[in-house]
Amino acid sequence: MRLWGNDYNKMEFAGAFGDLGTLIPFVVGYITLNKMDPLGILVAFGVFKIFVGLYFRTPVPIQPMKAIGGMAISHAGSITQGMIWGSGIFTGLFWLLMGATGAITWIEKVTTKPVVRGIMLGLGLSFVVEGLGMMRGEPLFAIGGVLITLLLLNSKRFPAMLCLLAYGIVVAFIQKPELIGELSNLSIRFRLPELTFGRISWKELLSGFVILGLPQAPLTLGNAIIGTVAENNQYFPDRKVTAKTISLDHGVMNLISTCIGGVPLCHGAGGMAGHIRFGARTGGALVILGVIVLLTGLFLSDSVALLFQFFPRSILGVILFFAGVELALVVKDIKLKKQNLFVLVVTAGTAMWNMGVAYLVGLILYYGLQRRWFKV
Repeated sequence: MRLWGNDYNKMEFAGAFGDLGTLIPFVVGYITLNKMDPLGILVAFGVFKIFVGLYFRTPVPIQPMKAIGGMAISHAGSITQGMIWGSGIFTGLFWLLMGATGAITWIEKVTTKPVVRGIMLGLGLSFVVEGLGMMRGEPLFAIGGVLITLLLLNSKRFPAMLCLLAYGIVVAFIQKPELIGELSNLSIRFRLPELTFGRISWKELLSGFVILGLPQAPLTLGNAIIGTVAENNQYFPDRKVTAKTISLDHGVMNLISTCIGGVPLCHGAGGMAGHIRFGARTGGALVILGVIVLLTGLFLSDSVALLFQFFPRSILGVILFFAGVELALVVKDIKLKKQNLFVLVVTAGTAMWNMGVAYLVGLILYYGLQRRWFKV
């Protein structure tokens, strides 16, 4: 992986933060509501961001699994840490099996471009809507962030993401002037993650599989595997990835993450769109963010809640909004045939509700139209 030129380095550094809009809210939820130790979570994120950056050499993101995270955080009173780890173990074994048997390769072959683009469009629009929702609470600060991003979106001298993060820090101090004083309480202490073996009961393992793991599988298939492969290979045809490799990678990183106290992890077309939108073009961006996250986990895990306050919700919403726009724009290469557009639009609309249903609906529509079971 070569790094050259000051502008190149700045853009890779800026692009490294392109998926914070999804990363930080989920990590905050796991830490504050599920009472999970940030150490294992951050170390797992850091290690695998570095690994995928070096291995794939493209900005393939590492993100929390959305369905599992959303359920765990919204039902924190009944979802235990053991169930979260149990869902990660199931997820890891499932995608290892899908990759090793070749089942995921067959699924990739029968998944047509209108279906893939529909899923990506639906996910992109969902990000746009979610980003707007995050901005709603602080509209003036959010508008400022949007203007900064628009004015500097293609600037290499002043990368939009770096300026947006600096603006976010200013906003954080305006909202909470006491943060300046609280920085003196920053705790620096080296810790290593502890293994979770023996801390998961069989009941939690089974419950995590049924309640959290199964609902996640269709979302992982559509977004984290099929969508990520399609987006990566469209933007980086010289560094293509396969569904089999991504599936196996999901398996390995989830088994390791949950064994050290982390959370279920995935890739994702939305996260990659965020990295690309803000300047990332190689895996170097993932290595940069991975090193930062890993060091934060190892040395500053006791102060994570304080550090995350420097990323206001409205600014994270701006990042998520532009990542969604970038992802939605992948539909620009779809051929303007009525049948393809019909499949794409229906799939996209359904994906904003349920990714698994959208995938099945898209396939049924596409092959049904090809075989003239029905007409549009």
